[in-house]
Amino acid sequence: MLSAILLSGCDSTKPLYYYGTYSQNLYDYFKADEVPVSEQINELEQTVQMAQSRGVAIAPGIMAHLGYLYLLEGNSEQGLRYLEQEKKRYPESARYIDFLINNTKGEVQ
Repeated sequence: MLSAILLSGCDSTKPLYYYGTYSQNLYDYFKADEVPVSEQINELEQTVQMAQSRGVAIAPGIMAHLGYLYLLEGNSEQGLRYLEQEKKRYPESARYIDFLINNTKGEVQ
């Protein structure tokens, strides 16, 4: 009985969100032109797919960043779709995402 209690205390908690390579993607983005936007999109898409296949929540900011990268590539439909997904997943980001969407609409129309 005592060993069961001791061993159960050693179990690590599972992370709430899946970040994948998101930290590296942010670093690459802020380094500017060293990593093409299309490559950053592919890496974030893989992160999203990996989270979905593992059944874990996608970390806050990933969908918004992915949406922004799509907007930079000129794919406004996909970009706005990802921004809306971020807002649905994390309602606390709604004001910021709405700000981004409203500022983007004039540029993509």
